[in-house]
Parts: sequence; C-alpha cells; structure tokens
Amino acid sequence: MHFPLRRTFALLAAAALTMTGVSACGSGDAVEVSSAGDELAGAELVIGSKDFTENIVLGNIALQVLKAHGAEVVDKINLGGTVTNRKALEAGEIDLYWEYSGTGWIEHLKNAEPIQDSAEQFKATATQDLEKNKIRWIGPTPLNNTYALAIRSEKAAELGVKTLSDVAELARTKPEEVTICIETEFSTRDDGLPGLVKAYDMTIPKDRVALLDTGVVYTETDKGQTCNFGEVFTTDGRIAALGLTVLEDDKKFFPVYNAAVTVRQETYDQHPALEQVLKPVIAKLDDATMQKLNARVDVEGQEPATVSAEWLQEQGFLGSSSDA
Repeated sequence: MHFPLRRTFALLAAAALTMTGVSACGSGDAVEVSSAGDELAGAELVIGSKDFTENIVLGNIALQVLKAHGAEVVDKINLGGTVTNRKALEAGEIDLYWEYSGTGWIEHLKNAEPIQDSAEQFKATATQDLEKNKIRWIGPTPLNNTYALAIRSEKAAELGVKTLSDVAELARTKPEEVTICIETEFSTRDDGLPGLVKAYDMTIPKDRVALLDTGVVYTETDKGQTCNFGEVFTTDGRIAALGLTVLEDDKKFFPVYNAAVTVRQETYDQHPALEQVLKPVIAKLDDATMQKLNARVDVEGQEPATVSAEWLQEQGFLGSSSDA
C-alpha cells in the first residue's frame, strides 16, 4: 500500500511518538551494514519510500540489503505519498520503491474492479505495468496490507457491528454514530472512501468525516471522541496494541495489497541481480512479521532503520558482521 501510514513508548503517548516517527527519515546510513556479496558492485541506486511506518521500514530493508550486496545507495526514504513516489520513479528521480498490488491495479493502472485472488491480482498488475509503463514488479511479499475500518472493541459490542454492511445499516438507522477518521489520501482514492461508500450504498455527511494524520487516526479511533470508526491498515501493529476491532469487508470491496519492489525496467536491465538479491527477503515478509516490525516502531518507539537492520541480521541477510 502503501500507503502513508506513521509513529508510543506507552499507549498513552501514542500520538506524540507517532508524529516523531513520521518526521524521522529512515536513515540507512545510521546503521552499519555488513557485506553479504558483491552481486550489485558498481550499481548506484536511489531508494524511495512512502511516508508511513511500514513503507519506511520496507524502504530501509531494501536499502540495507542492496548496500550489503555492493550497491552504492542514496537514501530518499520517507519521500512522500503514493503519487510523489510513483512520479519520482517514472521520472528517474528514484530507482525503486515498495508499492502494493492493489494500489498499482486501481491507482496507477486505473482499473475499476480489483481481482480477489492475490496471485492473479499481482500477476495482472505486474504484467500491465511492465507493458504500459516499463515498470517491473519484484515480488510479491506474502503480506497483504489492505485497508480496513476499525472500531474500539467495546463500542463494536455496544453498536453490534461486525461487518461493513453493519456500518452501512447503522448509517441509515443511527447516522449520528457513524463518524469516521481517515487520512487525506483515503478520502480521494477510488479504493478509498469514495469507492467504499458507493460499494456499500452508504451515506456519510462530510461533517462526520475527520481528515487526520495516520497515527492520529489510530489514537482518535481508540479514544472514540472524534470518531467511532477509523481507517486502518491490516498489518499495522497498533491494531492489537490499542485493542481495536477490524470490521469484515463482507462485500470484498478492498483489493489485495501485496507489497513488492517496483523498479524501472531500464534500471532492472542494468542490474538484473536486483531480483536474486531481493527475492529471498521478500519471501520472508508475511503479515505476522510485518505487524511485529511495525509495532516495534509505532508502539515501542524504535527507529525504522534499526528495526529493519536487526530483522535482516536475524534472518541472515546482512552477511558477517566482521565485514562491516
């Protein structure tokens, strides 16, 4: 996705630490990277990422792995939102960044209907983007960071909501209860709020929608004062930490969002070893792993570059520390 997502030593301080984490660029240069091989020796690669926790962590993972395999890397992690990164990639201002299959299919390729099978969705996205835009997708990861709506668990029980269809019914019977916190990007995307309300035949007046930074969406949803419902990402560690309940997308509106590294074909042709270096790392990134890495940043307040480096070292992807 992804998707702008962002940074709580303690849950009571979640919002403050969330904002701190967002402003900090995931600086791979602050972490020692050992040698794992020379497959990319001579390559000069500019690494971008979106401006939310997961994508920042993923950006650092890519930067550190490529550096460990001999590449000269330039850190443009935390570059901005989806549009900013995609335009930078197409313009050659960055060489690669992590994107999500659903975003590629709906936003970049302008397809109206998602494909529910994850493998078919990825294949279709990768094929079309390469043919139309000369953008190659390396992946996918097992992780599926899809959008969802969440609500604090006690309020879900009080209102009797378990699915998005329940929310649509609530909007008809008790419209004052359907207040929602979202981020700006979600408010305009076809796979965001505009498409969601259409798919579920739901009416939500503008004065019941609050546009907030991602981290604030989580904390305000947990407080239940600004909003009862909040836009969340299913691999976010704050869902469990804050005790939020994710509502079932029973009409399967949201696409599958498997992460992958997107790279210009020109860059890939110059450095085909990118695939063999990145594929083993990509294969290890499932939902549970990503939730833990995200939580270390968003809940425990650790730096994304440190979190990514420690995980890569644990998995044996950074080679011998004696070569650092």
